[in-house]
Amino acid sequence: MTLDIMMPFYGSFDHFRAAVESVRAQSDPDWRLVVVDDVYPDLAPGEWLVGLGDPRISYIRNEHNLRPSRNYNKCITLMQSDFAVLMGCDDVMLPNYVGRVKELIVRFPNAGVIQPGVSVIDENGAPSRPLADRVKAIYRFNGSGAREYRGEQLATSLLRGNWTYFPSLVWNVQELRKRDFRTDLDVVQDLAMLLEITKGGGSLVLDDALCFNYRRHSASVSAVTGPDGSKFAQELTLFRETSTACTALGWPKAARAARRHFTSRLNALTEVPAAIRAKNSAGRSALLRHVFTG
Repeated sequence: MTLDIMMPFYGSFDHFRAAVESVRAQSDPDWRLVVVDDVYPDLAPGEWLVGLGDPRISYIRNEHNLRPSRNYNKCITLMQSDFAVLMGCDDVMLPNYVGRVKELIVRFPNAGVIQPGVSVIDENGAPSRPLADRVKAIYRFNGSGAREYRGEQLATSLLRGNWTYFPSLVWNVQELRKRDFRTDLDVVQDLAMLLEITKGGGSLVLDDALCFNYRRHSASVSAVTGPDGSKFAQELTLFRETSTACTALGWPKAARAARRHFTSRLNALTEVPAAIRAKNSAGRSALLRHVFTG
């Protein structure tokens, strides 16, 4: 079974090179990599990729910039396998990623999404464990080995704190094609998709075997949109919609978690100092409003 690895690209050439080389270093060579360049100004990364001459790699450059969600949706149309990854162009697969993921697919062939084991690295590739990832670890399901979750239990957990790592997730392509990534949500479109799959009866498989390095750095979309409050405005939209939907499904715990969104409020509070340092009064007001009344 060939694993589809879709890589939307817009970013650092050095990180991109490391991401691609990590795919090529997989112990299981049965994969297909499709890089979708969202009109990055520098043509050198694409030229380097094509110059590799690897028949398993395809390169597409968009005619105009689609931005993240629309580019993800384009990637969905290009998927050919039953399961696929939307890998970040700055992340790193460990050599066992494809092999481990295939083992999980065999064990859980009907899973909606698979979360393999992830570690976090910083901009320079060094191990890192910032506050966001320590909080993720708190909300992540306890247990060991590969296990499957679904329904209200899964929705409640994700709404209390999204502990998944989007670029590492393995998606059931059939599930993805039932819906699009929301283009009005540039930051939390992954959580929105996970919740839609969950509400539709899909499951999530969580595994502990480490096989992916997620790169967390200051240039990420979520890092940039935190201090100005726009990230939290998107989260509030999603939480309000999800609370209503979960109530209709008869999921009171999930609806309550969506209404309270305690972790989102706490996250907004941690962004207030950055807004103050930037003298962004509008951002500061938006953050405080989300903390106390959102």
